[in-house]
Amino acid sequence: MSIEISRNFVDAILEQSRAEYPDEACGVILGPVGSGKALRIKAMINAAHSPTFYEFDPKDLLALYREIDDLDEEIVVIYHSHTDTEAHPSRTDIAYAGEPGAHYVLVSTRTDIAPQTEFRSYRIIDGVATEESVVITD
Repeated sequence: MSIEISRNFVDAILEQSRAEYPDEACGVILGPVGSGKALRIKAMINAAHSPTFYEFDPKDLLALYREIDDLDEEIVVIYHSHTDTEAHPSRTDIAYAGEPGAHYVLVSTRTDIAPQTEFRSYRIIDGVATEESVVITD
């Protein structure tokens, strides 16, 4: 399993994650229904404003679902940052993973690995997180 993601999206996620540090950053990448292609990034606000947890604002999430329904799109990637831990899904991340068709991208902005950053992707289905390779395209 793998996910193809453009360098521009990787850079945007990293930039957002650094800008929102010490809080976790979050957002989605959308694509045409059934395509599996990550074509449009949409940064979201972490309504929890927390360094250890993220959640989409319910109003923003409702607006997102209406938007993707109107545009015949689907969520291809759900991403968020970990500020002090590795880019691996936490028990909370796994418990709240509600999109079995999505790729869950995690980026770590922990300072002990700076200036490097971990950028990893997982499929989370029925409470099981499986890492997949990330292919960065230009």
